[in-house]
Amino acid sequence: MPDSVTLARATGMDPEVFEAFLEQLQRFVRERLVPAEEQTIADNRVPDDILRDMRELGLFGLTTPEAYGGAGMNTSQYLESMRIISWAAPAFRSLLSINLGMVTSALMKGGTEEQREHWLPKLSGGMIASFGLTEPDSGSDSANLRTSAVKDGDDYVLNGTKRYITNAPVADVVLVMARTSKENLPKNAHISAFLVPTDLPGMSIGSPDGKMGQAGSLIADVILEDVRVPAQNLLGLEEGKGFRAAMQSLNAGRLSVAAGSIGYAARMLDSGLRYAMERKAFGEPIANFQLIQAMLADSKADIYAGECMLRDACARHDAGEDMRMLAAATKMFCSEACGRVADRIVQVYGGAGYLKEYEAERFFRDARIYRIYEGTTQIQQLIIARQMLRAEGHDT
Repeated sequence: MPDSVTLARATGMDPEVFEAFLEQLQRFVRERLVPAEEQTIADNRVPDDILRDMRELGLFGLTTPEAYGGAGMNTSQYLESMRIISWAAPAFRSLLSINLGMVTSALMKGGTEEQREHWLPKLSGGMIASFGLTEPDSGSDSANLRTSAVKDGDDYVLNGTKRYITNAPVADVVLVMARTSKENLPKNAHISAFLVPTDLPGMSIGSPDGKMGQAGSLIADVILEDVRVPAQNLLGLEEGKGFRAAMQSLNAGRLSVAAGSIGYAARMLDSGLRYAMERKAFGEPIANFQLIQAMLADSKADIYAGECMLRDACARHDAGEDMRMLAAATKMFCSEACGRVADRIVQVYGGAGYLKEYEAERFFRDARIYRIYEGTTQIQQLIIARQMLRAEGHDT
C-alpha cells in the first residue's frame, strides 16, 4: 500500500478518463440533481434514490486512492468535479465534501495503514462522515476546545458537545477533535482526532438546525456522553498527531468551499442572464439595458477570477506547496465573489428577485453561508496576514 507522502502527492486520474468522467458528471448534474432540487428543498434532505445514484457513480470515492477502492483524483480533478456538482443545489456538494475534502484527507495524511485499510473503502463506498471541530464556545479557537478524551485501558472516554456539524443527522462516523491534555501544548498537541461511529453508546445527534438557506444540507449538535472509543480509532495512534493532519485537511476543505462558491455563482449568473433576456421593460428585454449588462459583466469577471485562483491553488496543492495562505485567499475571494453575484442577480430580477416564486431569492439565501463556514472571511484574513508576516520573519 502507498505511504502517506505518496498519497498526499497523487498524480491523479488519467486525463482522458477524467474528461470522460466530467462529461458524465455534467449530464448527471443537469439531468438528475437539478430536477431533484425541488424535492430536496421540500423534504430538507437528499432523496434516497439520488443518494443511491451518487454512490453508484462513485462520487464518495473521488479522492480515495485506487488501492482503497476510489478514483484516485488529485486535488485539481476533485475540485473541478466539485465545481461542476455545485451547479446544482448546495446540499449535494455538502453531502460529499466532508468525506472527500476533510475526513478522507485526514486519514491519508495522518492515519496509520491499518486505519486507511479499514476506513477508506467504507468512505469511498458511501459511508457518510462529519467533521467535529466547532463547539458552543469555540470555533476556530482550538485553545478553548472543551471536548475531552481520557485514556481508560484500551479505550478513550469522550465527553463534550460539537455544534453546527454538517451531515451530523445522517452521518455514520464523525472525526471528533478532543482534548487529550488539560494543558494547552505548543502547536495544538493537546488536541487529538478520533474516528467515532455514531452508533456508539453515549453518542447522540441533536435535531437538525433550522437555517437561512441550503435546504437539504443538514447540520446539528453532536453530543458525547462517556462515549468509549477504541484506542485504535485515535487518528495516527498518537495523541496530537491526528489533529495536525485534520487541520491540514482544512486546506482542501477551504478549496472545496471555494469550488462550491464559484460553481454556484456560475449557476446564478446563468439564471440572471436568461431572465434578463426574457424579461421585458419599455418594450425590450432588460438585457439591452447597459446597467443590467454591467451587473452581468461584473459577475462574469468575479467568476472568471475565482476559477483562475481555484485552478492555480489546486495545482500548487498537487505540487506539495504550503497551502495555508493560498487556500485561505482562494476561499475568501470565491465566497465573497459568490455573495456579490447573488446580490446582483437578485437586483437583475428586480421585484421578482425578492419572491420565493423565483430561484434568485433561494440563491441569495444559499450563498450567504459560504462566507462563514470552514472559517469566516475574517479568519481567512488573519491567516493570510499572519502567513505574510511570518514569511518576512515577523513574529505574530
